Amino acid sequence: MRVSSEVCKDERSFPAELLGGVAAATRFPILPMPSLAFTPEVEAATAHLYERVAKVMPAIEWPFHAPYVKAINDAKRERNAVILAHNYQTPEIYHCVADCVGDSLQLAKLAAASDADIIVQGGVHFMAETSKLLNPEKIVLTPDVEAGCSLAESIAGADVRALRAEYPGVPIIAYVNTSAEVKAEADICCTSSNALRVVESFGAGKVIMLPDRYLAANVAAQTKVTIIAWRGACEVHERFTAQEILDYRADHPGLKVIAHPECPREVVDVSDFSGSTAAMIDYVRTKKPARVLLVTECSMADNVAAETTGTQFVRPCNFCPHMKRITLPKILDSLIHVREEVTVDPILAARARASVQRMIDLG
Repeated sequence: MRVSSEVCKDERSFPAELLGGVAAATRFPILPMPSLAFTPEVEAATAHLYERVAKVMPAIEWPFHAPYVKAINDAKRERNAVILAHNYQTPEIYHCVADCVGDSLQLAKLAAASDADIIVQGGVHFMAETSKLLNPEKIVLTPDVEAGCSLAESIAGADVRALRAEYPGVPIIAYVNTSAEVKAEADICCTSSNALRVVESFGAGKVIMLPDRYLAANVAAQTKVTIIAWRGACEVHERFTAQEILDYRADHPGLKVIAHPECPREVVDVSDFSGSTAAMIDYVRTKKPARVLLVTECSMADNVAAETTGTQFVRPCNFCPHMKRITLPKILDSLIHVREEVTVDPILAARARASVQRMIDLG
């Protein structure tokens, strides 16, 4: 069953320790490799799924994707697995095999509400770690262990400890787009949608916010709290420029520009709206602009366009090479072999989970 990201308001408490157990690969037998031919049976079984992506995918591509789509959906049932797809995943993953879609924290919380034995993370490694933190009793698989993140990799736990020593007593806020090691060293986590609330929740005159310097700058513009920022950035969002946005406006009269807050401050300043991926999607659904530009990873525009009518999408194509490491063949391989399991040291996981829980407790 496909689950909407609107269900992501679960404020549960999570176990304090990860459960031990036998490695996933030894608990589940390898499934037989299915045929990947595009037969009339496969075509019929997947026709309703192609309808979801027909607006953004040429018909000539579907015969390649369809056998994998059917095989993955069959394997999910065999494994009692759930597939999480971040908003930046490609349409054939997002619309055709995913059970839960949304941003990284939404996905982890949705997975916690499911009765699946296995979680397959359609996203980068820190997202799989977050899913494991909030679902310690479940097996979490990443289809590609090399799917990293320039933002998460810009900072390590040792860097956070050094900041705490340099600024004693100053609260440290870690964006969810960080490793479990970094979350464990922080006081609390935040998302792009609740960052301002988290910053002001301490009642302090100064906080440290890491690792995204652009998100920190965009939050700082909305508060009197002094924000000490780390130097990290998302390689997708930092490439956008204000001049690029102005050029798009000149070429497309009436264009509504919606920017992610990981973009540079000057880009947000020349946009009509800035918000998290969930907020950006909600803006399109509720405002129904005639013409819109989503200033974020380009697959998200495809995913929103596939289920939207009456809106023309102007598409800048800054894509995330790490997200694009996740493919249908790799998802199928992870389900068949139950490998590339994501684990987190239990002691570190308990500390990291506490930082996430403090954020959840804010409401």
